[in-house]
Amino acid sequence: MAEPVAVEDPADPRLADYTSLTDVELRRRREPAEGLFIAEGEKVIRRALAAGYPMRSMLLSPKWLGPMRDVIDAATAPVYEVTPALAEQVTGYHVHRGALASMARTPLPSVDALLAGLGPGPRRVAVFEDTVDHANLGAGFRSAAALGVDAVLLSPRCADPFYRRAVKVSMGAVFSVPWTRLDDWPHDLELLRAHGFLLAALCLADDAIPLDALAARRPPRLALLLGTEGDGLTPAALRAADTRVTIPMAAGVDSLNVAAASAVAFYTTRT
Repeated sequence: MAEPVAVEDPADPRLADYTSLTDVELRRRREPAEGLFIAEGEKVIRRALAAGYPMRSMLLSPKWLGPMRDVIDAATAPVYEVTPALAEQVTGYHVHRGALASMARTPLPSVDALLAGLGPGPRRVAVFEDTVDHANLGAGFRSAAALGVDAVLLSPRCADPFYRRAVKVSMGAVFSVPWTRLDDWPHDLELLRAHGFLLAALCLADDAIPLDALAARRPPRLALLLGTEGDGLTPAALRAADTRVTIPMAAGVDSLNVAAASAVAFYTTRT
């Protein structure tokens, strides 16, 4: 059981995990290297714990001591009580949710281990290539969780799904959807094909079939490839795909944001 410890100095080294949370480049480098990520808000903290991620520490404003009492009582990591003003000094922004936790990352599975762990039967996975916007990636994970996608695979240059904004936008869905990274891109897409997946690239190519036509085929194992925010999938990824798919547009709109496109694709291909 942990009892909250009041901290009054923003430079206290015990709060080091929470410093400069708005410095994106710093946090991108630091968090994976130090094996941590930040969970923000009661629901996200609880979902991270329920998914089995160990807590390093928790930072709470006084009003959250009651609502988080059960978490505090169960914690084996330190819990720090700080004023909202001090939390803002440490993190660099107004922590309006009043609760932060520093969580320990766990090793990512290999692609083969992740795919083998999905089990038999119809399966769908989402593959994001170079999706660098944390909000878009978080939204993609949330849609994957809500619409029954079994796993998410990321190219090496994709954003960190455990970065605070991605976790927040996903409402903790990054903890419930199995995921890993493809190290050798796009060659590692062959691993999906070896596991029986049809690789369908969402793009604007002239030879792309409508998404409804793909769904009507009901492929038993389907991998949906989605590209970066600006240019979409790279030529190498398109060449690696088995088929090209498009979402028909109206009113002169040429395409959807990758987060919106993923939600449409996940919904349309559900079984």
